[in-house]
Amino acid sequence: MTLTLILIRHAKSDWGDAGLDDHDRPLNARGIEDAPRVGTWLEAQGYRPDHVLSSTATRAVDTWAAISRSFSGAEIEVSYTRALYLAMPPDMLNVIRASEGRTLGVIGHNPGIGSLARSLVATQPQHEKFTRYPTAATLVVDFNATSWANIEIGAGVARAFITPRDLP
Repeated sequence: MTLTLILIRHAKSDWGDAGLDDHDRPLNARGIEDAPRVGTWLEAQGYRPDHVLSSTATRAVDTWAAISRSFSGAEIEVSYTRALYLAMPPDMLNVIRASEGRTLGVIGHNPGIGSLARSLVATQPQHEKFTRYPTAATLVVDFNATSWANIEIGAGVARAFITPRDLP
């Protein structure tokens, strides 16, 4: 059985209010523009998650809200968890391994999500920005596994990797 993981770094956030707690920073104008473009690309490619796990940070919540509007059909279930806020790869992997469904979306933060993406794939995508994993970067990776609990580091096959600058 193939399980598909969609790893999305939150879209570009606003740093304009120095008094705002990091967790509460919203998207900036570029992030508001980029997130729906990622959603449009995901929908066009047929990468529709059964379930999404997202950090509780405002910028992650807003990223999913913008992406999700691109999907037609039934609403996609989303779970917001503080465990993904600034999480490192082992913590993110624990959250993923406790999940269900065949296609799972995860919205998180760097450096954790980029490090996790690099560690999960057997061969990294040939994309100049993959190592940096910029805002709204999105990796689609397949695993030959029967459940998320069984996915292993280095066992994923990258199907696609994009950044907003790759999209029209």
